[in-house]
Amino acid sequence: MRRQLQHPARIVPAAFLALVVIGTVLMMLPVSRAEAGFAPFVTALFTATSAVCVTGLAVVDTGTYWSPFGLGMITVLTQIGGLGIMVMATLLGVLISQRLGLRGRLMAQTESRTLETADIRRMVLRIVAVSFVCEAVIAVVVGLRFWLGYDYSFGRAVWEGVFHSIQAFNNGGFALYPDSLMRFVGDDWICMPLALGVMLGSIGFPVIFELAREWRMPAKWSTHTRLTVWGSIVLGVFGFVFVLAFEWNNPTTFGPLGWGDKVLAAFTQDVMTRSGGFNSVDFGAMNQETLTISTALMFIGGGSGSTSGGIKLTTFFLLAFVILAEIRGEPDVVIGRRRIAETTQRQAMTVALLGVALVGTGTLALLAIDRDITLDRAIFEATSAFATVGLSTGITPTLPESGQVVLVILMYVGRVGTIAVGSAIALNSRQRLYRYPEERPIVG
Repeated sequence: MRRQLQHPARIVPAAFLALVVIGTVLMMLPVSRAEAGFAPFVTALFTATSAVCVTGLAVVDTGTYWSPFGLGMITVLTQIGGLGIMVMATLLGVLISQRLGLRGRLMAQTESRTLETADIRRMVLRIVAVSFVCEAVIAVVVGLRFWLGYDYSFGRAVWEGVFHSIQAFNNGGFALYPDSLMRFVGDDWICMPLALGVMLGSIGFPVIFELAREWRMPAKWSTHTRLTVWGSIVLGVFGFVFVLAFEWNNPTTFGPLGWGDKVLAAFTQDVMTRSGGFNSVDFGAMNQETLTISTALMFIGGGSGSTSGGIKLTTFFLLAFVILAEIRGEPDVVIGRRRIAETTQRQAMTVALLGVALVGTGTLALLAIDRDITLDRAIFEATSAFATVGLSTGITPTLPESGQVVLVILMYVGRVGTIAVGSAIALNSRQRLYRYPEERPIVG
């Protein structure tokens, strides 16, 4: 057991599980509730998992059910979960001992999905610095808006600015209002900073660092950065146009808004499907077409090494290039004059198929547990949990406890990654000294 746990890909799921357990215990304490008494176990488990896994799904009204201590715990758990518990542990090791062993470097690489192994210590410090700077900027803008535009007291404005900025950059999605951001649907100074924070957090640190060095020279970008940047633009435009078109005349969502507010709402909701979790309109009142598009965007998610979930942009577009190469009959998959290794292709296929299997299994479980929910809403909720998005059509709080436990499992697996979970379960990886004869079964 000790030898197996020393493998970085197995320590990451175990570390997140330990953090969920600690968070659950703390959220159950009477000091965490606004009212007297202990919080129910499933409620505390769901909230702690949602915070650690930076999802944002909730079974209670976050702003009124939890005390200031409980809200502080949600904030801390979201921050730790967003940065990655291995990155935080590595940073503490750097600050205390100023030395970093090989195992620590590998664990940090496993959690943050970085592509470089040379100087993990510097990478960790840069990740933390970028995170805190971005969160501080968002907190200042949003806090000033609350203070000057809504006559909040200075202390309340600072607190809500900090809380929502951490949720935005870490793609958490918890809000202090029962309607999330619906009351601010037309407020540019609230929706735009939070949406931009979600975008930046969903790109991924490897891409952010590479763009900082070579943003003027796209020709020198790595394949990973190209897929992430151009994929984000393509899916962003696609989602924005279709959400705006399908909801333009919906009387329960965009219909009553002016054209400027409609554009802002469409942009905000398109961005939030990356993994943001905030909603400025009621997703339960959206058209079936919008829910279908949003479900697909949630399943794809954001960039690798980011705070977002899903199968990731690189996985989706890599498989698209694999299909294109197969249709053309080309022997290799080539992206930007770079040949993609077969092992990378198999990994992308594994991630995508495991994601489909998990969402499908979760959907069936929800339908079996609650006969009153419809298929489209069960798929939406399961996908939101797996992709750690946090958007909801409103059925999560009404699910039986067994249904909420299903969502807890999906959130956990979606955060640690399907590949990490698979590696943690596998006891050994073997190399055969022989290969069997090749055969081609009929496909299709």
